[in-house]
Amino acid sequence: MTQHYADRRKIDPARGATLADGSPNDNDRVEIGPTQLAFAEWAAEGLALPDLARMREYRWKRLTEALVSRDIGGLLMFDPLNIRYATDTTNMQLWNSHNPFRACLLCADGHMVMWEYKNSPFLVTFNPLVAELRTGASFFYNVCGDRTAQDAKGFAAQVDEVMRAHAGSNRRLAVDKIMVHGLKALETAGFDVLEGEVITERTRAIKGPDDILAMRAAHRACEAAIAEMEAFTRENVPKGGVSEDDIWAELHKGNIRRGGEWIETRLLASGPRTNPWFQECGPRIVQNNEIVAFDTDLIGCYGICIDISRTWWVGDARPTNAMISAMAQGMDHIRENMEMLRPGVSIRELVFGGHQLSPECWAQKYSCKMHGVGLCDEWPFVPYPDGWVEGAFDVVLEPGMVLCVEALISPEGGDFSIKLEDQVLVTESGYENLTRYPFDPRLLGG
Repeated sequence: MTQHYADRRKIDPARGATLADGSPNDNDRVEIGPTQLAFAEWAAEGLALPDLARMREYRWKRLTEALVSRDIGGLLMFDPLNIRYATDTTNMQLWNSHNPFRACLLCADGHMVMWEYKNSPFLVTFNPLVAELRTGASFFYNVCGDRTAQDAKGFAAQVDEVMRAHAGSNRRLAVDKIMVHGLKALETAGFDVLEGEVITERTRAIKGPDDILAMRAAHRACEAAIAEMEAFTRENVPKGGVSEDDIWAELHKGNIRRGGEWIETRLLASGPRTNPWFQECGPRIVQNNEIVAFDTDLIGCYGICIDISRTWWVGDARPTNAMISAMAQGMDHIRENMEMLRPGVSIRELVFGGHQLSPECWAQKYSCKMHGVGLCDEWPFVPYPDGWVEGAFDVVLEPGMVLCVEALISPEGGDFSIKLEDQVLVTESGYENLTRYPFDPRLLGG
């Protein structure tokens, strides 16, 4: 039977006007989102999905309330991740991260303005919370040349116009990241420019109910992609000729196939390249009976970051006793530190409490014990005791925070490292580990 034209225009012909997350079931829509593969996997698991309109309103209200509570007239955002949080819109996110052509101004009365790339204003119009659409936020040298200062002045005049209409005499303007000429232009226009990251980071740190549903879904999609990467690794490495890049490409492919967006690093290494850690993946051919370790740093479905780490032993021989011992230490590190997570616990307590690494693994320990995560790595940050700075981390955990609990067991002068990491939600009564991906039973001594 010939398919009806109305169904041909749907992403999922079996559904009505909207998909399971409330987004339009329109095959030609502008808004990006999960694919049918992701939706099918989530349905098979019985996952509840976010209501995206409700999630966007929650974020908009949190930012607005943060401005009102601090008596700030407006928040001006250039960081693509802050703009994503405020508007849930995207436009060439990685390119935008080093070519700031977008800006978003949220006033304390809730009025939100988006400065968009002039050839793509349609990318924003699906979100009714964006009340006004403008252009002219580009004042970086690549496109403005020696008229950068003048272009910044023109942009500041637009900001002034909006602020006078929606913030009255309040000239306190929080800004997250801005080019030098833009900062000078805003100050010349009479704004009291404040640090905006304290607002965006603390606001984003508390996830709402739909944020958490989105993160659960993104987590399951990421883990499905990891499973595909692991299957490829175990099947093909013993045959020879498989590079670190070949393995990492499988995670990228699995992420994109499910509607994920990008991966922020290339942190996969094998064999002796795992020590010291932070060597990014390359052309090295992975050998049979070697360690493969990775850190996803993955921006997945709904723009949610899934930041988890696993270490695999690939081959038919038994891993060394030193590797099994290091894996046991890493598991203890994660478990004991995770057990401290609950509302009201201070960052200081997390820093100075918990599991202690063995002396030979201290010099090459990870850069932090834990860190927040949402649309990317976020506040709060939990350093090790030697990274504690008085006054920098004087906060306590709250329900809705999500932290990644880290373990890097990397013996100084050794030829391997064990990298482990789980993503954990702080609940009303304690914590919930969102990460379900198994640890390698071979490295656990099985």
